[in-house]
Amino acid sequence: MNIVVGITGGIAAYKAVNVVRGLVLAGHDVHVVATNGALRFVGRPTLEAISRNPVHSELYEGVAEVRHVAIGQAADLIVVAPATANSIAKIAAGLADDLLGNTILASNAPLLLAPAMHTEMWQNAATQANVEVLRGRGVHIVGPASGQLTGTDSGPGRMAEPEDIISAALQLAGARAGTPVENGTARGDLAGRRILITAGGTREPLDPVRFIGNRSSGKQGVALARAAAARGADVTLIVANSDDGVLDRLPATVSVQHVSTTLELQEATLLAAGTAELIIMAAAVADYRPEVVADQKIKKETQGDTLDLRLVKNPDILRELTTGRHDAQVIVGFAAETEPDADALLALAVAKRERKGVDFLVVNRVGWTETFASDDNSVIVLDATGRNVAEAQGDKQSVADRILDVVA
Repeated sequence: MNIVVGITGGIAAYKAVNVVRGLVLAGHDVHVVATNGALRFVGRPTLEAISRNPVHSELYEGVAEVRHVAIGQAADLIVVAPATANSIAKIAAGLADDLLGNTILASNAPLLLAPAMHTEMWQNAATQANVEVLRGRGVHIVGPASGQLTGTDSGPGRMAEPEDIISAALQLAGARAGTPVENGTARGDLAGRRILITAGGTREPLDPVRFIGNRSSGKQGVALARAAAARGADVTLIVANSDDGVLDRLPATVSVQHVSTTLELQEATLLAAGTAELIIMAAAVADYRPEVVADQKIKKETQGDTLDLRLVKNPDILRELTTGRHDAQVIVGFAAETEPDADALLALAVAKRERKGVDFLVVNRVGWTETFASDDNSVIVLDATGRNVAEAQGDKQSVADRILDVVA
């Protein structure tokens, strides 16, 4: 489908990059129409590289081809993200003083707006009246969400997350094409592929109260599940323990199973692996577990000044998967290392890839303040020969997309 993404001049314009990317990866032809204000927040080269098409912004360019109406006429769907208070007012009033306004007026395609502005602007009676006018005309609205805004402000007005905008857009695209679309899932480069992903951190109980665990939040594994679902995959997500809210925006099409310990993860993963074409082991798995788990809470009054724990090694789930894989099954492992030296880190990753027998190994450096529980990540992807085939850094959703670019 031909999808036009309009980007207006708000700080949330940086998020529009991931909206464009998600729609491209879902198999659509995406054309960006940016206001001059938008281009002060996000550079034209970035938008052109992600959309794979020229970015249009000037009303008086392409006059010979009547571009100011041709873009809208050719569109099957128009998405405006972010839609600022000013742009919403102009669309409601039918103004066409820039290329985006002309494009919208010249189109019969469904229109989806993702509002983004400060709380007071969103709650202003004028903005609310404009939104109601647009809804009355059949314009679709996604968001806004409530949360952190520019600076220290927080409240309703935050632009919906890119995956939510993509989901809403793909639903509209599917309805426009007359094809079945469930919860925004559309055909992409992973369409119909059965993918198993693990996420979160396993916990090994000491007693009914305490456990040995790690600081994994589950964010990267869940981001991979979102990205795979957006690209049309049939996703099973096995989640060990994750931070609050990590699963909140997961598409309903993703089948989720919850586990806690490494042995539970092993059982669930080996059972689900039989039908999976791609397995991504992003969970942080405990290497050891207590040999004996106390039935009652361990009391310091009875233990004295020291407590001795005997640990036994947990099974190597990743190695079990690679040795028992079926034909054409692709397996991706993760390696979290604290090694500060880049060359030494790479050497550790190469050795682990060979030891585990995976097709790809995603390695990242972790530490007291790095990666775990963070919204950002920095990774290197090695292939089956140990060669560095990709590097990615940034928010975990964009890192997930880059990993899937390589694997797909």
